[in-house]
Amino acid sequence: MASEMKVIMEGLIFPECARWHDGRLWFSDMLDRKVIVINPDDKPEVVAEVPGQPGGLGWLPDGRLLIVSMFDQRLLRLEAGSLTTAADLSKIARGNLNDMVVDVRGRAYIGDWGFVGARPKDHVTTGDVMLVTPEGKARVVSDQLQFPNGAVITADNKTLIVADSYGYNLSAFDIRNDGTLTNYRVWADMGKTVIPDGICLDAEGAVWVTNSAGNDVIRVKEGGEVLGRVTVASRAYACMLGGPDRNLLYLTTAAPGLFADLKDKRSGRIEVIPVEVPGAGLP
Repeated sequence: MASEMKVIMEGLIFPECARWHDGRLWFSDMLDRKVIVINPDDKPEVVAEVPGQPGGLGWLPDGRLLIVSMFDQRLLRLEAGSLTTAADLSKIARGNLNDMVVDVRGRAYIGDWGFVGARPKDHVTTGDVMLVTPEGKARVVSDQLQFPNGAVITADNKTLIVADSYGYNLSAFDIRNDGTLTNYRVWADMGKTVIPDGICLDAEGAVWVTNSAGNDVIRVKEGGEVLGRVTVASRAYACMLGGPDRNLLYLTTAAPGLFADLKDKRSGRIEVIPVEVPGAGLP
């Protein structure tokens, strides 16, 4: 792309789960245990501190913020500046929780690593996708992915697309009226050199995919054809189309390495580059 990448925030540890909401960019600095919002005309603001490590973010129809608390397997809700438990998923989760997308009805689709702590050396574990209703009722709606990560819902609210990191693909499901997922299929095979992490959807139905195994962010269509690519200096872990016209591609980046090293490096950044096709769907 002809445009240059611009850094709008740095000094973070491990920024992830970028969202554009209410004219602002939101993200979780996971290893700093903070949810941060960037206001275009003001300094960044910490809106919540999550001891269990914040992951995916989303909003209920009434505007209340939902936050995945990864290590204690809870979905949190921000109420008047305080965090409450929207759902305790510890009885159905098999591992640490991860990213999330919330649909127009306020139903949260949350990924489960399938393991706790370090990734097993045999790599054969699978992770679940769980559904949490606005009332806090939870159930597993898919056990077909190896490691569910970033997720989007198409603009017609009929399809869920999930980055399956260790399946090396983007997987898709049809969403039924009751929130059940059906018709699992591989939406795009990314190949063994790409570990898909965060994703976002554009108005042409293509998906931007961050590659946690490389220095690129890839725009891909259903079936796997690559339509575009952005190169980053380090690693991009999440992406989001935002801005007034939703044609700014925001990236959360950090240097590759062990989490313990990242805490000392504070190499995390928020970077942005304009693109031609605006964002669509959710988040």
